[in-house]
Amino acid sequence: MCRTACEHSRVLVCRVGIAVAAVFTFMLQAQPAGGPLSREDARQRAKALSALGRKLFSDPRLSRSGQVSCSSCHDPAFAYGPPNARPVQPGGPEMQAFGMRAVPSLRYLQAVPHFSEHFFDESGGDDSVDAGPTGGLTWDGRVDRGREQARIPLLSPLEMANAKVADVVASALGSDYALDLKRLAGRRASILRTFDTILDALQAWQEEPDQFYPYSSKYDAWLAGKARLSEQEERGRRLFIDPSKGDCARCHIAERGANGTPPQFTDYGLIALGVPRNPEVPANSNPDWYDLGMCGPQRTDLQKRHEYCGRFRTPSLRNVATRSSFFHNGVFHTLKEVVEFYARRDTHPDKWYPRDRSGTLQKFNDLPDKYNGNIEMGTPFGGEEGSNPSLDDAAIDDVIAFLKTLTDGYRQEP
Repeated sequence: MCRTACEHSRVLVCRVGIAVAAVFTFMLQAQPAGGPLSREDARQRAKALSALGRKLFSDPRLSRSGQVSCSSCHDPAFAYGPPNARPVQPGGPEMQAFGMRAVPSLRYLQAVPHFSEHFFDESGGDDSVDAGPTGGLTWDGRVDRGREQARIPLLSPLEMANAKVADVVASALGSDYALDLKRLAGRRASILRTFDTILDALQAWQEEPDQFYPYSSKYDAWLAGKARLSEQEERGRRLFIDPSKGDCARCHIAERGANGTPPQFTDYGLIALGVPRNPEVPANSNPDWYDLGMCGPQRTDLQKRHEYCGRFRTPSLRNVATRSSFFHNGVFHTLKEVVEFYARRDTHPDKWYPRDRSGTLQKFNDLPDKYNGNIEMGTPFGGEEGSNPSLDDAAIDDVIAFLKTLTDGYRQEP
């Protein structure tokens, strides 16, 4: 279920505080073999790791095909999300394989809490309420740290397709940044130690505030009193937070945190929305195959927890207007479709779901019927079929106008 209290995340400290926290992370987890570092040495090591991570992030030589880098799918020009409207991206040894899920943005992951089946908010909400499954990185929350997330595409046969860790290391050591890698890993570092350094470097790069959590949108400027929302944007904002209309803020928190921190536009919960099946995802050509999110197939530790089937983590809506594919299966390609789906999933299901040969509506057709009880029915969902939706066409346009204010890189007009 979505949350109704204050922002549900670990306490988000200021950007400087996060950078300091990153330094101490590397003091404890990314030390060279020589032992503990001084504070200044740790700071310099974190800086060097980030510089190396930036090079690794854009290097296609780290893929077996030689054609895919991290930045191929997580393009800086698109808020570190996909640069195209494909629901899933190509990869594999010959670039003939395809992933199973839409590529998420790597921005604003710094405050995502570690996955917990039973999350209790300690950042200003009611910390006695069990908020249920929350947090973790990736769509199904199966890893908690950036280095663990970076490992997935490097070794996935559908993505960068390295057969083993040694292949990644060999490619990196054959690059023009090999000396930097050797210095950070240690002159006589093992293959595993060198691979760990690669993962640490990718994590360090993705903790750079200016790149990955800049808070530079028009909405941030408005919160700071440095910009005005247009009449349409303000209407959209009010609809976004109104429990009787969009009620988007129930899951996509739009207010500052209890300690004044910027809103993350997510509560980090894992939720089943019942989005339509996407025939453009190659894996869906098998009618018996389903992506069940938390309970498989990519996450394996909760496969027997049927109450979790169909749940995916709620992403931040920051920079959502830079995307051209939405939801875990990339089934929609415009914000108009997305907002309409939320407002009209249940009042006008024929728009979203097919009918079988007998004419029976196949509602929630991307989830086996036995898991339909997991699907979220709170506002803005619900309503009798054929009834008036919570948002009309004009209101949907207003919400979209507001969502566009969440795009980073706003420049105030003179």
